[in-house]
Amino acid sequence: RRRAMLIVDPPVAWSANKETAAATAKQKLTDLGLTGTAARNAVLYFPRIRYPDPHRDNQAATFVPCGMVAGMMARTDAQRGVWKAPAGIDAALTGTQALEVRLTDDENGMLNPLGINCLRTFPLIGSVSWGARTLRGADLLADEYKYVPVRRLALYIEESLYRGLKWVVFEPNDEPLWAQIRLNVGAFMHNLFRQGAFQGSSPRQAYFVKCDGESTTQNDINLGIVNIVVGFAPLKPAEFVIIKLQQMAGQLEA
Repeated sequence: RRRAMLIVDPPVAWSANKETAAATAKQKLTDLGLTGTAARNAVLYFPRIRYPDPHRDNQAATFVPCGMVAGMMARTDAQRGVWKAPAGIDAALTGTQALEVRLTDDENGMLNPLGINCLRTFPLIGSVSWGARTLRGADLLADEYKYVPVRRLALYIEESLYRGLKWVVFEPNDEPLWAQIRLNVGAFMHNLFRQGAFQGSSPRQAYFVKCDGESTTQNDINLGIVNIVVGFAPLKPAEFVIIKLQQMAGQLEA
């Protein structure tokens, strides 16, 4: 499991008619075939971008936006953290000359509630990302992973804990191990809390870690499994998104 996000590019046909491009995007969204929980790990940006083509003497050409968006996300991560929405006036698409379609506020208001992230151009600001929803971000779906930073933060926590808990494999699967896991994971989550990753004025409102005889039953112990349950509050204090992880533990040999 890669715990990665897929940046989906808009099909060329969506912008064939510039006057009706937004309406076409709305109509053709389901044709992408990205539905169900898998769509939590996918994001779509529209429209395509105009950028100097080095293979054509730097004449402006139309490109898919995924590379530019990935760079913008990486910059946001480095400057603000993975929990910051990659959108707004700071989410500049540096180097972009223009957008293939210039969307209006009304068109933005039509597409964003469907989970289509609009790229916009504003005077004095330039081209920016003006949305941060996953493809499960449609208002009608009411998915807990509606927003890109919430999903990416969950994936970041999952991957960090998966890598950081490999040492438990050959430890006895009992309370001393569970206590050490709570201590280690709690320290990791508290560090994120101090950096501003969660909502809430206290750790109790911001996150929790559970690893004990309730999360790991005797049957789990017999199977060599330890279960860790982590909750974090990305949007409102004490309203937790839950992550459940399993690790092998109590193994006698490699």
